[in-house]
Amino acid sequence: MRRPPGTGAPCRRRAIQGFVALFLVYTLFVLLLESPLVSTSLPGAGASAAASRKLHLDGAWEGGRAAPARPSKHPHRETLSADGGRGRARRSRADEETVDGLVKCEKWIRDDEGRSEESKTSWWLNRLIGRTKTVSIDWPYPFVEDHLFVLTLTAGLEGYHVNVDGRHVTSFPYRTGFVLEDATGLSLNGDLDVQSVFAGTLPTTHPSFSPQKHLEMLPSWQAPPLPDEPVEIFIGILSAGNHFAERMAVRKTWMSAAQKPSNVVARFFVALHGRNEINVELKKEAEFFGDIVIVPFMDSYDLVVLKTIAICEYGVHVVSARYIMKCDDDTFVRLESVMAEVKKIRDGESLYIGNMNYHHKPLRDGKWAVTYEEWPEEDYPVYANGPGYVISSDIADAILSEFLNHKLRLFKMEDVSMGMWVERFNSTGPVKYVHSVKFCQFGCIDDYYTAHYQSPRQMLCLWDKLQAGKAQCCNMR
Repeated sequence: MRRPPGTGAPCRRRAIQGFVALFLVYTLFVLLLESPLVSTSLPGAGASAAASRKLHLDGAWEGGRAAPARPSKHPHRETLSADGGRGRARRSRADEETVDGLVKCEKWIRDDEGRSEESKTSWWLNRLIGRTKTVSIDWPYPFVEDHLFVLTLTAGLEGYHVNVDGRHVTSFPYRTGFVLEDATGLSLNGDLDVQSVFAGTLPTTHPSFSPQKHLEMLPSWQAPPLPDEPVEIFIGILSAGNHFAERMAVRKTWMSAAQKPSNVVARFFVALHGRNEINVELKKEAEFFGDIVIVPFMDSYDLVVLKTIAICEYGVHVVSARYIMKCDDDTFVRLESVMAEVKKIRDGESLYIGNMNYHHKPLRDGKWAVTYEEWPEEDYPVYANGPGYVISSDIADAILSEFLNHKLRLFKMEDVSMGMWVERFNSTGPVKYVHSVKFCQFGCIDDYYTAHYQSPRQMLCLWDKLQAGKAQCCNMR
């Protein structure tokens, strides 16, 4: 890898952005090195004019489905600074958590003895005349413009590790629920001239390219016919066209039990994929299993909200459900527990239940910025996190009515949109808001109602535990 030469003007540029994409299509690693240039001269150009460089290696989890996920807090940040071509970084404290036995942040320059500038230039003389102390070695700083360096990402049991020119720099733990077999590829971009890339020991196939290996075309997994009578709850599951493995895992676990009683119906809602071969396989899957609603538009993050409206329409007009639940295809649902909460509500009372967010504000800058044109208010309404929430059918019916009359306000974040619609409904009739952290937004907690970010393997693990009477999480850190 080679950093291209800069223009010399003070600026902030991105040095590296590496993505290790996961087989869990909805999850990915993000490795980000940012390089604020605060001087016009290059390292080594002169003692007084030497450039100062700061690079940050951030490990963060984001959603990797067609719709990007919300920003999350970084577990930690490794900061490197260069002065005249030398590098420094703070080493993790001994009491801080390690990853596979490696510290999260290595010290880049070994100057534990606190040597002065004078000793740095004359250390060789002291060695010659019999200096007794061992002088530590300064590792050369690799992130210099127009110089090559080698960056290696290695997956361990507990997390992934970053080595530069053969030396460990930093490590980041996996997010709860990740399985190593889910890793599928690597891409690099940013202010970086990539000379060559080598990837080894990665899985050779992905469900997107080999759906026949993940779909089990067995009658036992087909959806039962729709009941003639109104149902108690309809579950709409947001999915992406190439999520064959995720849908199969849902069918084989909680969805199979959910649809055994005739008063529960569940369906996947999928938009069209950019690759025609995916749409061909999706159509075959929908025809065989009978549990997919294909909505007629190309999948896009900004249009996910239309899937939610389609869920409301199906729940109200097709199955006449009393309650409507929305979740994602990486959400594991303990339906009996969800229904137990719903049944606490009095008959005829409007309901909105989930993991509620209060007094949240839109981000106005950065990658996930929301403009004032998109959302002019300073705060979001109270809203339930998108991985799992329930509304009563009267709210869904009101949403559909406003949509058909072209009065429904749409916002790209579907869960915020639902909060906005419920708030409007609440202005004309009281709504019972029920908050519970057991509708998990990030991962899983014991005795969960819903668990999010669950891979197909984790779905099967959760199901096995639930069958044994244990509502316990899998792969907990």
